[in-house]
Amino acid sequence: MAAPNSPVSVALLVFPETSASVVYGMYDLFMSAGRDWGILVEGCPGPQLMAPMLVAAGPGELHVGNGVAVMPHATLETCPRSDIVCVPEVNLPPGEPLAERFRAEIDWLKKRHADGVLLGTACSGAMLLAEAGLLDGLDATTHWAWCEALRERHPTVQVREQSALVVTGEGQRLVMAGGGTTWLDLSLYLIARSVGIEVAMQVARINLIDWHTIGQQPFARLARARQVEDAVIARCQVWIAEHYATSHPVASMQRLSGLAERSFKRRFQQATGMSPLEYVHALRIEEAKQMLEAGDQSVEMIALEVGYEDAAYFSRLFRRKVSLTPAHYRRRFGVLRQTLQPVSVY
Repeated sequence: MAAPNSPVSVALLVFPETSASVVYGMYDLFMSAGRDWGILVEGCPGPQLMAPMLVAAGPGELHVGNGVAVMPHATLETCPRSDIVCVPEVNLPPGEPLAERFRAEIDWLKKRHADGVLLGTACSGAMLLAEAGLLDGLDATTHWAWCEALRERHPTVQVREQSALVVTGEGQRLVMAGGGTTWLDLSLYLIARSVGIEVAMQVARINLIDWHTIGQQPFARLARARQVEDAVIARCQVWIAEHYATSHPVASMQRLSGLAERSFKRRFQQATGMSPLEYVHALRIEEAKQMLEAGDQSVEMIALEVGYEDAAYFSRLFRRKVSLTPAHYRRRFGVLRQTLQPVSVY
C-alpha cells in the first residue's frame, strides 16, 4: 500500500461508456478523505489521505455519458503503480459483448491484479473483472440488469444479486458494488479499508450519505467484510456485532474463539487492523451515533445501552474518536436527519 505519510493512490479507469457522475463522484469522495473534515470542524483542511487520478486507454480528452468531456491524468501505459484501481459502470445494454471493446482495459486490470493491487468496481464495471477471468469460482455482484448475463457468460461465478457490496478473492482484493448509487458504498468501503473507518464516517457525514440501508449498521458491514479469510475471527465479529453492549466483550470473544488470550489478540489484530478492545469501542461509538441522530434519549441512557456504565468516560471516548461531543454531534446531525424525514400527507 502507500508509503508512510503518503496518500493512498487510486486510479479511476475512464472510458466513453460510463457516467461522469460515477467517475467524478468517486473522485470527489476520495479527495475529501481527511481533508474536508478539518475544514468543517477546525476551519482548515486536514491531511490529504487519498490521491485519485483518472486513467484512460489513450491520451487526450474523451467524452463519457451525456457528452461530458473528461481529460485523463494518465494512460494505461503511463499510469504509475497505484494502491487501488476503480472501475466505474459500463453504460451499455445488458449482454453487450465487452471483451474486444475493452481489451486494453481488461489486460491492464489483469496485470494490476497480478501486481497485488486492490480492484474495486461500481455497478456493471464488475463485468470487466469477469471478462478478465478474475471472478471465476468467486462470489460477485453487479447491476441487477447484468446479473443474468454474468451468469450465462461466466457460469462458475457465484452471482449475489441481492448484495450491495461483495468483497472476495485472494487477499480480499476484489470489491464490487451493485447497481445505482452503490458506488457511494464502494467509495466509503475503500476509504475505510485504506485510511480508516472514522475517516469514512466523516466523509459520509459531510456528504450526508445514508449507507445504513444496505445491511448491518455501517461499521459492522465494513469490519465483517475485511476478514473472511480467518473463520475463527469472523465468527467472533459476527457475534460481537449483535452483543457489543455485553459486559467483558473481549473475554467473551476470546472464549468463543477457543484460542489462548495472546493468540486471540494477535489474530484479531491481523484480521481487522484493530485490537479487540478498539474494535468493540468502534462498534459501540457507531451505534451511539445512530441513536444520537434518531432519538432524544439522554447521553447517559445511550452510554448505558451501548455498554458504558460511566457516562463521563463514554463522552470522553466519543469526543476522542469522533472529534465532537455527543451533544454537539446530535445538534449537527440529529436536526439534519429529522429535517429530511418524509412529511406525511393526509
